[in-house]
Amino acid sequence: MYDYDLLVVGSANADLVIGVERRPGAGETVLGSDLAVHPGGKGANQAVAAARLGARTALLARVGDDAHGGLLLDSQRSAGVDTAGVLVGGAPTGVALITVDPSGDNSIVVSPGANGRLTPADVRAAAGLVRASRVVSAQLEIPLESVVEAVRALAEGSRFVLNPSPPRPLPDEVLAACDPLIVNEHEAKVILGDTAAGGTPDDWARALLARGPRSVVVTLGAEGALVASARGTARIAAVRVDAVDTTGAGDAFTAALAWRLGTGAPLAEAAAYAAQVGAVAVTRRGAQASFPTAAEVDAL
Repeated sequence: MYDYDLLVVGSANADLVIGVERRPGAGETVLGSDLAVHPGGKGANQAVAAARLGARTALLARVGDDAHGGLLLDSQRSAGVDTAGVLVGGAPTGVALITVDPSGDNSIVVSPGANGRLTPADVRAAAGLVRASRVVSAQLEIPLESVVEAVRALAEGSRFVLNPSPPRPLPDEVLAACDPLIVNEHEAKVILGDTAAGGTPDDWARALLARGPRSVVVTLGAEGALVASARGTARIAAVRVDAVDTTGAGDAFTAALAWRLGTGAPLAEAAAYAAQVGAVAVTRRGAQASFPTAAEVDAL
């Protein structure tokens, strides 16, 4: 019935990465490592992560007609992602400026570029691609109105997964489609506003469910994750590894979770597998280059 296990509707960026001993304060300059350029962007990352795991994956995105766009297309194709939905031109390819400290933590500034030109009309034109996908995953590095259009194009019986990053208030139409809504602490608090003050992850999950999503996943870094639905909540233990670079780990988690849910796995089981995928990713440098195959996850 479905041509694709997962369609990712989202961003594609060139990641410009510099290692630093510490991130600079206001008005301060610090020296860093040589510049490394990697294919990235939340949408492109999720597509590569899913394809590496064996999912039949497609990407709906926009890149510039430039060297960074070529880098991104090459990376998708080499991972086995169908790039028929990747539009070219309209603006320079998006860029993410990333600093990574010795602990593996990162700070990111994104220039959206072509990502901001992925319009609702583009999504409507690709409605056949959306309807051919068992699961559709999106983020917020593209215009929100384009995410709304993807929700409206969903096939009956397909599943919609959203990581609202960077976070912003979401319309009821989008919230009601999420199964799950995947948030970290910061994203949960932005969406909930004042109602999140002083709460626990369990409180945030319950409050988010009350906004309309069918299920919620709260990622908690070294503390694992919390999954919640009408059936109740469950804690997912973190997988202990020595982190080298956390860039893209959340995207690997989301992609793995979305794919496993599409295979029929229960939410908690899919999240536990996604935690393993994310754990492998943080032991390697870069975003897409760090994503494991299914065999590498099994070996962990």
